Amino acid sequence: MDTQFPWLTLITLLPLGAALFIPLLPDQDGRTVRWYALGIGLLDFVLAAAVFAQHYDMQTAQVQLAESYAWIPQIGLNWSLAVDGLSMPLILLTGLINTVAIFAAWQVKHKSRLFYFLMLALYSAQIGVFAAQDLLLFFLVWEIELVPVYLLISIWGGPKRQYAATKFIIYTAVGSLFILLAGLAMAFYGGNFTLDMTALGLKDYPLTLELLAYAGFLLAFGVKLPIFPLHTWLPDAHGEASAPVSMVLAGVLLKMGGYGLIRFNTQMLPDAHIYFAPVIIALGVVNIVYGALTAFGQDNLKRRLAHSSISHMGFVLLGIGSLNSVGLNGAMLQMLSHGLIAAVLFFLAGVTYDRTHTLAMEKMGGMAQVMPKTFALFTAGSMASLALPGMSGFVSELTVFIGLTSSDAFTSSFKMGVIFLGAVGLLLTPVYLLSMLRRVFTGNQQGDMFDKYMADANPREVFIAVSLLLPILAVGLYPKLATQTYDVTTTALAAQVHQALPAIAQEQVPLYAQLTHSAPEIPLSATAIARF
Repeated sequence: MDTQFPWLTLITLLPLGAALFIPLLPDQDGRTVRWYALGIGLLDFVLAAAVFAQHYDMQTAQVQLAESYAWIPQIGLNWSLAVDGLSMPLILLTGLINTVAIFAAWQVKHKSRLFYFLMLALYSAQIGVFAAQDLLLFFLVWEIELVPVYLLISIWGGPKRQYAATKFIIYTAVGSLFILLAGLAMAFYGGNFTLDMTALGLKDYPLTLELLAYAGFLLAFGVKLPIFPLHTWLPDAHGEASAPVSMVLAGVLLKMGGYGLIRFNTQMLPDAHIYFAPVIIALGVVNIVYGALTAFGQDNLKRRLAHSSISHMGFVLLGIGSLNSVGLNGAMLQMLSHGLIAAVLFFLAGVTYDRTHTLAMEKMGGMAQVMPKTFALFTAGSMASLALPGMSGFVSELTVFIGLTSSDAFTSSFKMGVIFLGAVGLLLTPVYLLSMLRRVFTGNQQGDMFDKYMADANPREVFIAVSLLLPILAVGLYPKLATQTYDVTTTALAAQVHQALPAIAQEQVPLYAQLTHSAPEIPLSATAIARF
């Protein structure tokens, strides 16, 4: 492959460009359109995997791909794309989840042309977010991604779809404004205006500006992750979205928030990250415990899974706030792991809904007798979600805990408190997941709505679930399959943060030292937040 060929541009724009031809396709009950959309999704995924493998440097464990073209020079906007250890695995995750989500939408016949057009447009926007290296380009694709999701929920969603879609667009659009405000403040600082994200990370900002920019990015990405209390749009969106849309929402969109926190907050603003690290960890603990506790109160199957996602994304925050490479490794692995696990669980929730026409667990029961394949697949996904050893969820959450406990930036009492509260969330997870399985699949059938001849998962549905469960098992048994793609990048990021520690140490104050070690060589600013 010629390294000068614009592979990243092709990978990014192929789904959107192909979607433009959908209105020209002959439509026979949507069959031609759905096969076309599936072919494009699979082609883009395979192309990305092949290009990344071809340009993967074994010595540096990095993909050597970068492109930059002048787009609108009058405002300094460039079409600038690049792939590194952070973006490559997330782009591959995007390709896999979107492809299987299109396959999962096989029964969509209402406005099928528009549905698959939006799915492919969303596919392109997601890749653009992970590959963009120009701040304004990043903001544009981040905003463009909101439109397909809004329409996919508002047109093909449940009874309260308009409310859920409107809440989603308001939360995420308002949060996105903080990306633009914080980014432009950084771009104009110093008299050398630039939108290049690498150049922005190299600027020497005053601490006040860096803290303000960090807070702005935290709000924006905190909505998408989501972080409590900015999370309330998520259960509503999942509760009303169709299963394929929920797969993409949980499998990819939430990871955009975690990616932004690592790419912008950690990499570009390392000094502020040191000050905010205890806050990030505290928010992570709240997410873990709050999400697990509120999951118990959800009778709606998909809303329970949505609150479970809030809890699991808390581990991403713990890893980001740990200030070491092991913790960052765990955060990345948790994003990849949760993307696969959440996608398969929401897909199987959709399979269950297709048969029962309800998401209310109180109306279910005894379905294991008539749907044994679905029960087996749902159980496997739930075991992965509750971090059963041998599956990716166990490895990722264990890595986060090891990263936090091995961090020399916090006192033992602080770390033990965080570990204890995180363990509470871990203990609650199997309880609400096993309770969910019991209520849906065991016991007596509720009412007379179920037919003893109800169709079990068909071969297409089994294939979709297995295609997501196999990577979960593979990463669980051999984590290096995933970690080798980003280990060098996360190690470099952790080293960059640690370089800022000596400067922060000179500004220590007594209250700050109560949370962290007082030794100058291993400081962390907790009370600087109060000063800010």
